Amino acid sequence: MLFRRAILIGSALAVAGCTTAGQAPVQVTRFHLGAPVATGRVSVEPADKVQAESLEFQSYARAVEGELGRIGFQVVPNVPNSELVAAVTVFRGSRETAPAQSPFSVGLGGGTFGGGRGGGIGLGGGVSFPIGKGRSREVVLTELSVQLKRRSEGTVIWEGRARTEQRLSGNAADSTATVARLANALFAGFPGESGRTITVK
Repeated sequence: MLFRRAILIGSALAVAGCTTAGQAPVQVTRFHLGAPVATGRVSVEPADKVQAESLEFQSYARAVEGELGRIGFQVVPNVPNSELVAAVTVFRGSRETAPAQSPFSVGLGGGTFGGGRGGGIGLGGGVSFPIGKGRSREVVLTELSVQLKRRSEGTVIWEGRARTEQRLSGNAADSTATVARLANALFAGFPGESGRTITVK
């Protein structure tokens, strides 16, 4: 796989402070052989054939098909005589970030009691602790991977990966909309610079 020939730079997105209007940035990495990628007849299929009949995958496939059509490919059904196959993988997972600390703290020993904007009172000692309970925040990682392969011999001529991490909210919960945004970022400026990770906001 072309992805194995290079180390991905910045494989994880920082969640805090990176959202704009409720949407986190997308990291995109693409690899190809340096030669122009000729557009032709292509069918979009799941990398895992078990997902072929999944309604969820079909919604993801439509997003990829739309972008491939936009850049000049002729999208056709899964037929043996299409020149190219776009093998698609979508990963979704969630995790909890560390609880956000309260802005109010008591310092013991040269520390301060403050409300987040300076000013304070030294209380003596050597430990500080937050006042109030922090709140845990769940974030969702969505990753879209696409390999363009020649159907005849299975050679990968282009592949790309787009991923985003965002707090679990209305935007993150809509997997179809998120994958569509990833597909748009992935195929922007196709074929893109090989081996470079870029951030798309």
